Amino acid sequence: MRTDHLTTNALATAVAEGNLKAYQKVHELTGEVVDRFRYLEGHPRQYRFDAKEGVFNINGTEKLGRMITFQPIAWRIFTDNILNMGTKNWAEIFFIDEKNCVSAILFHGYSVDNIFRLIEPLYYDDLTLADVVITAIAERKENNKGEGGSKATYYIASFTYKIADAVTTATLKEYAQDRKIFRVETLTDIANIKSAYNFYNPFTAPPFEPEMLPQSN
Repeated sequence: MRTDHLTTNALATAVAEGNLKAYQKVHELTGEVVDRFRYLEGHPRQYRFDAKEGVFNINGTEKLGRMITFQPIAWRIFTDNILNMGTKNWAEIFFIDEKNCVSAILFHGYSVDNIFRLIEPLYYDDLTLADVVITAIAERKENNKGEGGSKATYYIASFTYKIADAVTTATLKEYAQDRKIFRVETLTDIANIKSAYNFYNPFTAPPFEPEMLPQSN
């Protein structure tokens, strides 16, 4: 994880002296204390899983391939009718990407079942998704519901994990606890939330006034 304009030792000293939180840095030009992570509240960077093609992408355009790795900082598992896709089981996971941007990715259907299979062993080891680095892989499936009885191909996400670095985990947890992590486009007031961690729900913390994005001319 980058420390940008501070050396590792200088940052550790500043944190120890109480001048900085672990997720902060000192701007080299202004001397101001700023976050090392970028987040426009309610508008995380959008990663997507294309279950038809079996690839991950950013904003539906920048293809990343059939695998993605991330460490969750917040999430919710819920049932809702969102994005004009009908009522489904969803897992919405937030993480910090390689460019230090707060990001979000959605999974639904069988992929959510696979996330639950990941959560169970972690629970019995007194861990959560926030304590591990997850690798999601597009797994090819077939059924006989294609045209004329032909086989139709689709993809679900399968997940593996490894224990994350303890210092990085502590930094990410502190950051997520200090910020309101959510995505405006996927919010409704009727979602049935089954599990959540560090997820800020504006509908249970009124008043809710979503921050508006700047309008382009």
